[in-house]
Amino acid sequence: MVKLVFMLCLLITLGGCSAGKILDITTSSGGASVTRSIVYGKDKRQTLDIYVPKNVRSAPVAVFFYGGTWQSGDKATYAFVASALAAKGIVTIVPDYRLYPAVRYPAYIQDGAAVVRWARDHAETYGGDPEKIYVVGHSAGAYIAAMLALDRQWLGQQNLNPAHDLKGFIGISGPYDFLPFDDKIVADIFSPAKSQEATQPVNQVRHGNPSVLLLHGQSDTVVYPSNSIALEKKLRAVGSPVEIKLYPNVGHVGIIGAMGSPIRFIAPTLHDTANFILGIRNQNGS
Repeated sequence: MVKLVFMLCLLITLGGCSAGKILDITTSSGGASVTRSIVYGKDKRQTLDIYVPKNVRSAPVAVFFYGGTWQSGDKATYAFVASALAAKGIVTIVPDYRLYPAVRYPAYIQDGAAVVRWARDHAETYGGDPEKIYVVGHSAGAYIAAMLALDRQWLGQQNLNPAHDLKGFIGISGPYDFLPFDDKIVADIFSPAKSQEATQPVNQVRHGNPSVLLLHGQSDTVVYPSNSIALEKKLRAVGSPVEIKLYPNVGHVGIIGAMGSPIRFIAPTLHDTANFILGIRNQNGS
Protein backbone atom coordinates (compact mmCIF):
# COMPACT_ATOMS: atom_id res chain seq x y z
CA MET A 1 0.00 0.00 0.00
CA VAL A 2 2.83 2.41 0.87
CA LYS A 3 4.47 1.71 -2.48
CA LEU A 4 1.17 2.30 -4.32
CA VAL A 5 0.63 5.61 -2.55
CA PHE A 6 4.21 6.69 -3.35
CA MET A 7 3.78 5.89 -7.04
CA LEU A 8 0.43 7.67 -7.20
CA CYS A 9 1.90 10.76 -5.57
CA LEU A 10 4.78 10.70 -8.04
CA LEU A 11 2.43 10.35 -11.02
CA ILE A 12 0.20 13.14 -9.77
CA THR A 13 3.17 15.39 -9.12
CA LEU A 14 4.54 14.79 -12.61
CA GLY A 15 1.11 14.88 -14.23
CA GLY A 16 1.58 11.33 -15.51
CA CYS A 17 -1.03 10.26 -18.05
CA SER A 18 -1.65 6.98 -16.20
CA ALA A 19 -2.44 8.65 -12.88
CA GLY A 20 -6.07 9.29 -13.80
CA LYS A 21 -6.57 5.67 -14.83
CA ILE A 22 -5.14 4.41 -11.55
CA LEU A 23 -7.37 6.76 -9.59
CA ASP A 24 -10.38 5.68 -11.66
CA ILE A 25 -9.76 2.05 -10.73
CA THR A 26 -9.20 2.71 -7.03
CA THR A 27 -11.96 5.29 -6.42
CA SER A 28 -15.37 3.83 -5.59
CA SER A 29 -18.53 5.37 -7.00
CA GLY A 30 -20.59 3.81 -4.21
CA GLY A 31 -22.57 1.83 -6.74
CA ALA A 32 -23.52 4.77 -8.94
CA SER A 33 -24.77 4.02 -12.43
CA VAL A 34 -23.00 5.67 -15.36
CA THR A 35 -24.46 6.70 -18.70
CA ARG A 36 -21.72 7.67 -21.13
CA SER A 37 -21.40 9.93 -24.16
CA ILE A 38 -24.81 11.57 -24.08
CA VAL A 39 -24.97 14.09 -26.92
CA TYR A 40 -25.57 17.74 -26.01
CA GLY A 41 -24.42 19.33 -29.30
CA LYS A 42 -23.52 18.60 -32.90
CA ASP A 43 -19.72 18.44 -32.57
CA LYS A 44 -18.15 15.07 -31.81
CA ARG A 45 -16.68 16.47 -28.59
CA GLN A 46 -20.03 17.72 -27.34
CA THR A 47 -20.93 14.69 -25.26
CA LEU A 48 -21.18 14.12 -21.52
CA ASP A 49 -21.10 11.31 -18.97
CA ILE A 50 -23.50 11.30 -16.03
CA TYR A 51 -22.95 9.45 -12.74
CA VAL A 52 -26.12 8.77 -10.76
CA PRO A 53 -25.96 7.58 -7.14
CA LYS A 54 -28.21 4.72 -6.10
CA ASN A 55 -31.76 5.53 -5.03
CA VAL A 56 -31.43 9.31 -5.25
CA ARG A 57 -34.27 11.74 -5.63
CA SER A 58 -33.94 15.51 -5.87
CA ALA A 59 -30.18 15.22 -5.33
CA PRO A 60 -27.82 18.13 -5.99
CA VAL A 61 -26.16 18.13 -9.40
CA ALA A 62 -22.49 18.91 -10.03
CA VAL A 63 -21.25 19.75 -13.53
CA PHE A 64 -17.48 19.20 -13.52
CA PHE A 65 -15.22 20.82 -16.13
CA TYR A 66 -11.67 19.45 -16.32
CA GLY A 67 -8.56 21.47 -17.12
CA GLY A 68 -5.96 21.26 -19.88
CA THR A 69 -5.22 24.88 -20.87
CA TRP A 70 -8.30 24.78 -23.15
CA GLN A 71 -6.18 22.53 -25.42
CA SER A 72 -6.52 18.99 -24.07
CA GLY A 73 -8.56 16.71 -21.85
CA ASP A 74 -10.98 13.81 -21.89
CA LYS A 75 -13.95 13.14 -19.63
CA ALA A 76 -12.93 9.51 -19.18
CA THR A 77 -9.73 10.59 -17.42
CA TYR A 78 -11.78 12.28 -14.69
CA ALA A 79 -14.06 9.38 -13.85
CA PHE A 80 -12.43 9.33 -10.41
CA VAL A 81 -13.73 12.85 -9.70
CA ALA A 82 -17.26 11.95 -10.76
CA SER A 83 -17.14 8.66 -8.85
CA ALA A 84 -15.99 10.40 -5.69
CA LEU A 85 -18.78 12.97 -5.84
CA ALA A 86 -21.41 10.38 -6.78
CA ALA A 87 -20.40 8.30 -3.76
CA LYS A 88 -21.39 11.33 -1.66
CA GLY A 89 -24.89 11.31 -3.15
CA ILE A 90 -24.30 13.98 -5.80
CA VAL A 91 -25.48 13.47 -9.40
CA THR A 92 -22.33 14.33 -11.36
CA ILE A 93 -21.93 15.32 -15.00
CA VAL A 94 -18.54 15.40 -16.75
CA PRO A 95 -18.64 16.81 -20.29
CA ASP A 96 -16.11 16.97 -23.04
CA TYR A 97 -15.98 20.35 -24.75
CA ARG A 98 -14.39 21.77 -27.88
CA LEU A 99 -10.69 22.57 -27.68
CA TYR A 100 -8.03 24.72 -29.32
CA PRO A 101 -6.93 24.79 -32.13
CA ALA A 102 -10.29 23.60 -33.48
CA VAL A 103 -11.96 26.48 -31.63
CA ARG A 104 -11.00 29.61 -29.73
CA TYR A 105 -12.64 31.79 -27.09
CA PRO A 106 -15.53 31.70 -26.27
CA ALA A 107 -16.54 28.33 -27.78
CA TYR A 108 -15.59 26.27 -24.72
CA ILE A 109 -17.60 28.59 -22.45
CA GLN A 110 -20.58 28.28 -24.79
CA ASP A 111 -20.22 24.50 -24.60
CA GLY A 112 -20.28 24.78 -20.82
CA ALA A 113 -23.47 26.81 -20.99
CA ALA A 114 -25.05 24.17 -23.24
CA VAL A 115 -24.17 21.50 -20.67
CA VAL A 116 -25.82 23.51 -17.89
CA ARG A 117 -28.89 23.86 -20.13
CA TRP A 118 -28.89 20.08 -20.59
CA ALA A 119 -28.56 19.58 -16.83
CA ARG A 120 -31.48 21.89 -16.13
CA ASP A 121 -33.64 20.08 -18.68
CA HIS A 122 -32.73 16.51 -17.70
CA ALA A 123 -31.76 16.56 -14.00
CA GLU A 124 -35.06 15.11 -12.77
CA THR A 125 -34.79 12.17 -15.18
CA TYR A 126 -31.58 11.13 -13.40
CA GLY A 127 -32.71 11.80 -9.84
CA GLY A 128 -31.30 15.30 -9.66
CA ASP A 129 -32.83 18.60 -8.62
CA PRO A 130 -32.69 21.23 -11.41
CA GLU A 131 -32.81 23.91 -8.69
CA LYS A 132 -29.56 22.63 -7.15
CA ILE A 133 -27.02 22.80 -9.97
CA TYR A 134 -23.39 23.55 -9.14
CA VAL A 135 -20.64 24.22 -11.66
CA VAL A 136 -17.27 22.84 -10.59
CA GLY A 137 -13.95 23.06 -12.39
CA HIS A 138 -10.23 22.51 -12.11
CA SER A 139 -7.69 24.82 -13.77
CA ALA A 140 -8.99 25.83 -17.24
CA GLY A 141 -12.21 24.07 -16.29
CA ALA A 142 -12.50 26.33 -13.25
CA TYR A 143 -12.19 29.26 -15.63
CA ILE A 144 -15.13 27.94 -17.65
CA ALA A 145 -17.18 27.42 -14.51
CA ALA A 146 -16.28 30.90 -13.23
CA MET A 147 -17.34 32.57 -16.45
CA LEU A 148 -20.65 30.70 -16.42
CA ALA A 149 -21.27 31.79 -12.83
CA LEU A 150 -20.13 35.41 -13.15
CA ASP A 151 -20.60 36.59 -16.75
CA ARG A 152 -24.32 36.38 -17.39
CA GLN A 153 -24.11 36.53 -21.17
CA TRP A 154 -23.07 32.89 -21.55
CA LEU A 155 -25.93 31.24 -19.68
CA GLY A 156 -28.11 34.03 -21.09
CA GLN A 157 -27.55 32.54 -24.54
CA GLN A 158 -29.30 29.44 -23.18
CA ASN A 159 -32.12 31.48 -21.61
CA LEU A 160 -30.65 30.92 -18.17
CA ASN A 161 -29.40 33.28 -15.48
CA PRO A 162 -26.61 32.21 -13.11
CA ALA A 163 -28.20 34.16 -10.25
CA HIS A 164 -31.29 31.96 -10.50
CA ASP A 165 -30.21 28.81 -12.35
CA LEU A 166 -26.97 28.01 -10.52
CA LYS A 167 -26.87 27.13 -6.84
CA GLY A 168 -23.12 27.62 -6.64
CA PHE A 169 -19.66 27.60 -8.20
CA ILE A 170 -16.61 25.70 -6.93
CA GLY A 171 -13.30 26.71 -8.47
CA ILE A 172 -10.26 24.48 -7.95
CA SER A 173 -6.92 26.10 -8.86
CA GLY A 174 -8.53 28.32 -11.48
CA PRO A 175 -7.05 31.19 -13.54
CA TYR A 176 -9.29 34.16 -12.85
CA ASP A 177 -6.90 37.09 -13.18
CA PHE A 178 -4.14 36.21 -15.63
CA LEU A 179 -3.41 39.23 -17.78
CA PRO A 180 -1.22 39.92 -19.66
CA PHE A 181 -1.23 36.87 -21.95
CA ASP A 182 2.46 36.01 -21.81
CA ASP A 183 2.04 32.64 -23.50
CA LYS A 184 1.64 32.91 -27.29
CA ILE A 185 -0.77 30.01 -27.54
CA VAL A 186 -2.97 31.32 -24.73
CA ALA A 187 -2.94 34.73 -26.43
CA ASP A 188 -4.12 33.06 -29.64
CA ILE A 189 -6.81 31.09 -27.80
CA PHE A 190 -8.28 34.34 -26.50
CA SER A 191 -7.58 36.41 -29.63
CA PRO A 192 -11.25 36.67 -30.76
CA ALA A 193 -12.19 38.54 -27.57
CA LYS A 194 -13.24 42.17 -28.06
CA SER A 195 -11.04 43.10 -25.12
CA GLN A 196 -8.62 41.13 -22.97
CA GLU A 197 -10.16 42.57 -19.82
CA ALA A 198 -13.54 41.03 -20.70
CA THR A 199 -12.00 37.54 -20.61
CA GLN A 200 -11.09 37.77 -16.93
CA PRO A 201 -13.50 36.40 -14.31
CA VAL A 202 -12.36 39.06 -11.81
CA ASN A 203 -13.79 41.69 -14.13
CA GLN A 204 -17.21 40.01 -14.25
CA VAL A 205 -18.02 40.20 -10.55
CA ARG A 206 -21.28 41.92 -9.67
CA HIS A 207 -24.10 41.72 -7.14
CA GLY A 208 -26.31 38.66 -7.29
CA ASN A 209 -23.73 35.97 -8.00
CA PRO A 210 -24.34 32.40 -6.85
CA SER A 211 -22.40 31.19 -3.80
CA VAL A 212 -18.72 30.55 -4.45
CA LEU A 213 -16.09 28.21 -2.99
CA LEU A 214 -12.47 28.72 -4.09
CA LEU A 215 -9.86 26.02 -3.42
CA HIS A 216 -6.18 26.49 -4.23
CA GLY A 217 -2.86 24.92 -3.32
CA GLN A 218 -0.35 27.32 -1.83
CA SER A 219 2.45 25.56 -3.71
CA ASP A 220 0.74 25.88 -7.11
CA THR A 221 3.27 27.27 -9.61
CA VAL A 222 1.10 26.61 -12.69
CA VAL A 223 -1.82 28.81 -11.69
CA TYR A 224 -0.76 30.96 -8.79
CA PRO A 225 -2.95 31.21 -5.68
CA SER A 226 -3.13 34.97 -6.27
CA ASN A 227 -5.84 34.19 -8.85
CA SER A 228 -8.20 32.82 -6.21
CA ILE A 229 -7.21 35.49 -3.71
CA ALA A 230 -7.99 38.24 -6.22
CA LEU A 231 -11.38 36.74 -7.11
CA GLU A 232 -12.29 36.25 -3.45
CA LYS A 233 -11.44 39.90 -2.75
CA LYS A 234 -13.63 41.12 -5.63
CA LEU A 235 -16.56 38.92 -4.58
CA ARG A 236 -16.33 39.96 -0.97
CA ALA A 237 -16.21 43.63 -1.98
CA VAL A 238 -19.67 43.39 -3.58
CA GLY A 239 -21.11 41.30 -0.76
CA SER A 240 -21.26 38.02 -2.67
CA PRO A 241 -21.15 34.84 -0.56
CA VAL A 242 -17.65 33.38 -0.94
CA GLU A 243 -15.33 31.00 0.89
CA ILE A 244 -11.66 30.49 0.10
CA LYS A 245 -9.43 27.66 1.29
CA LEU A 246 -5.71 27.63 0.60
CA TYR A 247 -4.05 24.26 1.12
CA PRO A 248 -0.41 24.33 2.33
CA ASN A 249 2.18 22.27 0.42
CA VAL A 250 -0.31 21.37 -2.34
CA GLY A 251 0.37 21.85 -6.03
CA HIS A 252 -1.69 22.27 -9.18
CA VAL A 253 -2.24 18.60 -10.04
CA GLY A 254 -2.21 17.14 -6.55
CA ILE A 255 -5.23 19.19 -5.50
CA ILE A 256 -7.48 17.45 -8.03
CA GLY A 257 -5.74 14.09 -7.69
CA ALA A 258 -6.71 14.23 -4.03
CA MET A 259 -10.29 13.53 -5.11
CA GLY A 260 -9.11 9.94 -5.64
CA SER A 261 -9.42 7.65 -2.64
CA PRO A 262 -5.77 6.48 -2.36
CA ILE A 263 -4.31 9.97 -1.92
CA ARG A 264 -6.98 12.01 -0.18
CA PHE A 265 -4.45 12.78 2.53
CA ILE A 266 -2.85 15.29 0.13
CA ALA A 267 -5.71 17.77 0.44
CA PRO A 268 -9.37 17.79 1.61
CA THR A 269 -10.57 18.67 -1.90
CA LEU A 270 -13.38 16.11 -1.92
CA HIS A 271 -14.46 16.86 1.64
CA ASP A 272 -14.69 20.60 1.02
CA THR A 273 -16.30 20.32 -2.41
CA ALA A 274 -18.92 17.77 -1.40
CA ASN A 275 -19.80 19.54 1.85
CA PHE A 276 -20.28 22.82 0.00
CA ILE A 277 -22.64 21.15 -2.47
CA LEU A 278 -24.50 19.27 0.26
CA GLY A 279 -24.84 22.37 2.40
CA ILE A 280 -22.66 21.02 5.20
CA ARG A 281 -20.53 23.65 6.91
CA ASN A 282 -17.73 23.44 9.47
CA GLN A 283 -17.90 19.70 9.98
CA ASN A 284 -15.06 17.24 10.07
CA GLY A 285 -14.82 14.09 7.99
CA SER A 286 -14.17 13.05 4.42
